[in-house]
Amino acid sequence: MFQKNKKKKLIEEWIYENDVTVTRYLIDGLLAFNSENKIFLMNPAAERFLGAREQDVLGKTVLELSSFPKFNPLVSLLGGGLEEYYRKELDFGEDLVLEITSVHMKIEGERVSTLVILHNITRQKLAEKMKSEFVNLAAHQLRVPISGIKWFLQTLLDENIGDLNKKQKEIVEQAVKINSKVVYLLDDLLKVIEIDQGKYLKKLALNSVESVIRSAIEEAEPVLKEKKVKIKLVKSEGDIPEVMVDRERLKIAIKNIIDNAAKYTFGGGSIKVFLNRQEKCVQVKIKDTGVGIPLSQQEKVFNKFFRASNALKINTEGSGLGLYIAKNIIEAHQGRIWFESEENKGTTFYFTIPIKKEYAEFLTEEFY
Repeated sequence: MFQKNKKKKLIEEWIYENDVTVTRYLIDGLLAFNSENKIFLMNPAAERFLGAREQDVLGKTVLELSSFPKFNPLVSLLGGGLEEYYRKELDFGEDLVLEITSVHMKIEGERVSTLVILHNITRQKLAEKMKSEFVNLAAHQLRVPISGIKWFLQTLLDENIGDLNKKQKEIVEQAVKINSKVVYLLDDLLKVIEIDQGKYLKKLALNSVESVIRSAIEEAEPVLKEKKVKIKLVKSEGDIPEVMVDRERLKIAIKNIIDNAAKYTFGGGSIKVFLNRQEKCVQVKIKDTGVGIPLSQQEKVFNKFFRASNALKINTEGSGLGLYIAKNIIEAHQGRIWFESEENKGTTFYFTIPIKKEYAEFLTEEFY
């Protein structure tokens, strides 16, 4: 016991001594707490971020730091036990956003110290906000003329102002298809902006997941028909309970996965959608016989604008936003999404939605 306490003291002394020579010059803020959750180090960058001087906070527990106003968001995040986090974004107001990483230092499995790193990402978040606002404005401004073009093309196609010959009709039909793709892209961009703003779920209510799946399949029918891909829903025995979801948003997520599967499955292939109940959630599995995803690229699948190299060879069109949107919708419902894939052997996407029937149990501020 004496030896362990001696090691703890040595670690504190080592951190403090190195603070003088190294951490004083870091642009990141650094806080260090001992095994009793009392602060024994605060570098100048942390002083600037948190509006307090090291000499005023030394020896205080993490909960006692709440008496300093700017510490409150950090105290709320870490709690009295100094929870570990990795690159957790935290808004401190007054145009300051920090990325928090907290790490426990241990000896023989026992925590002897906790380091909290504060990385300033204010400029990055401001740039992201400006970019989102620009895309939002551009997408909304483009929707009006694009919708107008669609109306004019459809008027021509319906031959309301005169007959078209065969060649003219083919050209107008192609123009309608291209126009529709632009509309879908604008819609996807607007959905991404809503996700980035953290305001995505709108109408939460008890819904049947089976009903949502069937509706998504119905909307995906044009793509399935065009690719000559068969789809089948397989439901497990027993009742599948209704769950708290935003029906329209969940349908978008499911349709995006099905559309993706259809686009990269050759004619004559198939998609199976499995629905079953687990202990605390409803699980959906969407299995295709498509081209699969190269192993080297699988970690990027849910990234914004990502499209696998083999997918680009088959279909040069596409925004690379569908799976990004699907992932964020599922996670906004407190669900989980993942996949298994082997090149040339198909892909299986899984996602879960928790079984929760009370609004109070489900709704939290982070969803709005």
